[in-house]
Amino acid sequence: MIEFARSSIGKKVLVALAGLFLCLFLVTHLAGNLFLLVGENAFNHYAEALEKNPLLIVAEFGLAALFLIHILVSLQVKYEDRRARPIGYLQQKSKGGSSWGSRTMIFSGLLLLVFLVVHIKTFKFGDAGEGLFRLVVTAFQNKFYVAFYVLAMSALGLHLSHGFQSAFQTLGVEHPGYTPWIKKAGCFFSALIAGGFALLPLWAYFNLGGH
Repeated sequence: MIEFARSSIGKKVLVALAGLFLCLFLVTHLAGNLFLLVGENAFNHYAEALEKNPLLIVAEFGLAALFLIHILVSLQVKYEDRRARPIGYLQQKSKGGSSWGSRTMIFSGLLLLVFLVVHIKTFKFGDAGEGLFRLVVTAFQNKFYVAFYVLAMSALGLHLSHGFQSAFQTLGVEHPGYTPWIKKAGCFFSALIAGGFALLPLWAYFNLGGH
C-alpha cells in the first residue's frame, strides 16, 4: 500500500479520493450554511449545536488532513508531470475533453487556498461574541469581501466541473455508456455548490443593508 501510494497512479488516486470526500464536506457545509437564509435564531442554533458536538475536533483534523493531501499531493503530481515533460505539447487545443476547468485547475486551486485561509481567519477565529450570524452578516456587508467570495466560488465551480468527473476517471469508473452522465452530473454538482455558496453573501449584502 505504501509503495502504491508513492507511485504516480497511487498519488492520483489519493488526490481523487480526498477530492470526493471534500465534495461530501461541501454538501454538508452548504446545507448548514443555508440556515443563514432561515434567520438568526436558526443559524445560531445550528452553529451552537455544531460547536457542542464532541466529534467536531476529530472532524476538523480529518478535514485538515484531506485538504493537505489534496493540495500537496496535487502539487507533487503536477511537478512530477512537468519534470517528465519539461517542454509542453505544441498543440494545446481541446483533445479528449479538455475544458476551462481542466486547464485552470492549478490556478483555481491556488485561489481557493487563499480563500480558505481568509475564510478560516474571518469566521473560525473572528469575534462571534454576538453570535455567528452577526459575525457572518457583518463580514458580508463589505462589498470587497463579497466580491472576493463570489470570485472564489466561481473558481470552485470551475475546479469542481473538471475535478468531479476526473476523480471517477482516475478511480477507473469510465465507460462510453455512463461517462457522459458523470460529466453532466459533475457540471450540475459544481453549479449547485458554487451557486449555493455564492448566493449567501449576495443575499446578505442586498437584503440586510450592505448596499
